[in-house]
Parts: sequence; structure tokens; C-alpha cells
Amino acid sequence: MVADAIAERLAQLRGLPIYQGRQEALLTDLYQLTMMYGYYRSGNADKEVVFDVFYRVNPCDNGYVVAAGLEQVVMYLDSLRFYPNELAYLRSTGVFDEGFLERLSAFRFHGSVYAVPEGTVVFPNEPIMRLEGRLFELQLIESAVLSFINHQSLIATKAARIVSATKGYAIAGTGPVSEFGLRRAQNADAAIFGARAAYIGGCSSTSNVAAGMNFGIPVAGTQAHSWVQSFPTELDAFRAYANAYPHNTVLLVDTYDVLRSGIPNAIQVGRELRERGYELAGVRIDSGDLAYLSKEARQRLDEAGFVNTRIIVSDDLDEDTIRDLLLQGAKINGWGVGTALITAKGCPSLGGVYKLSAEKLADGSYAPRIKISENPVKVTNPGRKKVVRFYVDGRANADLIMLADEATPTGEPVLLFDPIHTYKQKTLIRYQARELLEPIIEAGRLVSLLPTLQVIQERAREEWRSIPDETTRLKNPHVYHVDLSRLLWETKRDLVESLRV
Repeated sequence: MVADAIAERLAQLRGLPIYQGRQEALLTDLYQLTMMYGYYRSGNADKEVVFDVFYRVNPCDNGYVVAAGLEQVVMYLDSLRFYPNELAYLRSTGVFDEGFLERLSAFRFHGSVYAVPEGTVVFPNEPIMRLEGRLFELQLIESAVLSFINHQSLIATKAARIVSATKGYAIAGTGPVSEFGLRRAQNADAAIFGARAAYIGGCSSTSNVAAGMNFGIPVAGTQAHSWVQSFPTELDAFRAYANAYPHNTVLLVDTYDVLRSGIPNAIQVGRELRERGYELAGVRIDSGDLAYLSKEARQRLDEAGFVNTRIIVSDDLDEDTIRDLLLQGAKINGWGVGTALITAKGCPSLGGVYKLSAEKLADGSYAPRIKISENPVKVTNPGRKKVVRFYVDGRANADLIMLADEATPTGEPVLLFDPIHTYKQKTLIRYQARELLEPIIEAGRLVSLLPTLQVIQERAREEWRSIPDETTRLKNPHVYHVDLSRLLWETKRDLVESLRV
């Protein structure tokens, strides 16, 4: 039974250490609580509304975002309640009355969540998530939901850029990039959930053991320079490590001198391993001219008969450095990426927003709501919406934001036009259409089987393959088409006109 599988998966996730014992009701901004208090006092707390989660600008001058963080949202909503110590703190502020605090004490999430599955490639202004329910509930969760989605989507996107720079995205899961960022993450949660997001984005492993335990990510790591320094000689250090790990001996060769000492000693230990029936798995270079050193190391290893020994590099790598190294002919088989990945160096945040878009009326219909701004990019798309992706010859061609009640096109010609420059138009004739938003939670109950991280990574890989190469290139990517249906565009235009002062 599907329901049994959903319940079993939820129980598994509840048992993970990262999700246990978390008190997150106060993971919110004060203005969320003051608005909730205002709704409570004015009698509007139970008004039924719709909120959208979306972002406006791609990070890192990128052409896309890899959606991530949904599992964390689900687990947050699953456990969301106010504990006595949290209520005591709110009482101490003197801002709220006892009736409001009593209502908070009984708080549970009873709303509905529709979202793109994790690993989906998404684009500016289209809903990543649609939330429906009571205003009182949906207002509380805004800050936490954005925190989870913004962070993991940002790191997953940075990982996708880095992995694609190695030309290895097509083999994500067995590919060449390991996430090494634990020591440089802003805090423990950022490190653990960041490693999860990096795996979604295409990394093959992580050095973070806690992330490995919680999410089943393969863990990787060998030794640091302190290991080599702790022995009388580098050769002694290599031999000791090979004795401890003969099945997977990877030696750090740059503690003293890569070419004069590290590689010759690694070759010596490799010969000794071979005499015992093992092979030298790899060498790692963590400093210096990585292009030159890798080419020289490759030549010397090959000449010594170690053609299958991998060369792994680290040393403050990012996608630009990796691309340049490969352009210089570097002989590198694996990449350990730390700071630039776990902190999304160069693009410190994803500007995801959470906007009210509709209000449910007594007859069950939805009245669109809009935010107007003098900045056109900040004028929201009103209404209860869905997103449809059109594929032509197996490749994503355009996305269409539609009102949820509109029929999804099934083969008839579809006219697409730019929402701002409406004279830019094209018609799709032969296509396949897919709705991106899927039901995740309905009336407070999980209705979708949350996949394992490995399944999510495979989805991300398939998504990547479907997106045009022009959109996924690192520099000056092509802008992917995201349009509004004519009915949604007219609804937006009419609302703007009606609200002009």
C-alpha cells in the first residue's frame, strides 16, 4: 500500500539524528508572530489563503537553480509545535496575551504543500512551492521554509556548476567531485544539510561523517599533512597508511615536495603494495601549480607502471579554477572541493521569497491577490498557480505558469509570449507537457513518498540532461523561457489596472 510506504519512510526520517529533538517553532522572524497576533485579534486567523515560494534572479550569474530542501521543510512541518520553554519566552516579551499563547500551545500544521520534487531544475519567478491553508499557520512558517529552500537550493546549484566544470555531471553519483567543506561551513547544520544539497547537485561523496550517517552519502577521506609530519619520514608515513588501508591507499604527496619526494615515495609504497596483492589507489595534491604538478605526476606514475592510480587535487577549488585547469591539460581524476562549495563562494544567498497570491472564498473559488511595486520585477504573479514544462524532442523548451484551474495543454498548439515584451512570441506544436508541482502534504498529512537521496540525485541528473546546453553553460547562459498563460497575464494586467491610485 502506498500509504504504508509513506508512513514507513516518514518513520525512517523521524529516526534520523539530524531531525530528532529539534525545537523550531521560534525559527521565525518576530514580524511573523506579530502578524499572527494581529490576525488572531482581528478575527482573520482562519482565513484560507495561498502562498508561493519562488525566486527572482539566478545565483552565480547562472542559468538555472537546482531545487533542494523539500525534505527538511516536510520534517519541520511534521514536528512543528510550541514547547513550554518557547511559550515562556514569548510570554516574557510582553507582546502577546494569554489567549494567543494558548492558541500557539495547540498549534499543528494542517495546511497543504505542493512542490517541485527535489532535484528539479527551476527558473526565476515560477513557483517552487505552493502552500495552502489558514493564514495563521502559513504566516508562521515563512521564514523557516525560505531558510531551508534558499540554503539547500543554493548549495545544490553551486555543486551542479562545479561538477559540470569537471565535465562529469553526466556521471553524477560515480563522478569526480567530493564535498570537503565541513571545516568552512558557517555552522554544523549548514555543513550537514549543505553536504546533502551538494550530493543532490552531483557530488559523489562527502568528508562529513555526520552527513554520511544521516543521509547515506558515501564518505571519503584519507589523511592530512599532520599525518605525514607525525612520522620520522614521509616514506614511513606512507608505509604506515598503506598498512592500515591496503585496499584504498590514497597518499597526500605535497607535505614536503610533490615531485622530488611525494611521488617517488608513493611509487615506492605502490610497489610494496603490489607485492602484497594490492594497488595504489591514488595520490592527492593539495597545493602548488596543480596543472603542472598533475601532468608531471601522471607521467611519472605511468612510467612506473601505475597507470590506474588516480590523481586527486584540492586547494580552494571552484568551478572557474577547475575549468581553467582542464583547459591547461591537467591530468586530474578527482576533485575535493571545500570552501567554495559549502559557502557557495561568489553567490552567498538565493533570494527566494514567499508571497501571498490568492484568498479562498466562501464558494470555494480563489480570488487572486497581487503585490505591486515600482520595480516591475517585484510585481508578483497573482492567483493559485501551477507550472507546466514543455519538452520538444526530449529537451525542455519552455515553462508556462498557469492558473491551477486551467487545463494543461495536451497536444493543441500553444502560443507562448514574453510576459513583459509581449511581442516576443513562439508557438509550440509537437511537444510533451509535464506539471512540475506535485502534492506533498494535504490537510496536514504527507501524501507523497519522500525519496532517498540517491533517487533525488538521479532525478537531478536526468533533469540536467533535459535542459538545453546553452542554459547550463557556466558563462553567459541563455535565458530559459518562462512565460505566463494568457489568462494569468490578463488577470495580472487587470489587477494592476484596478489597484492604480
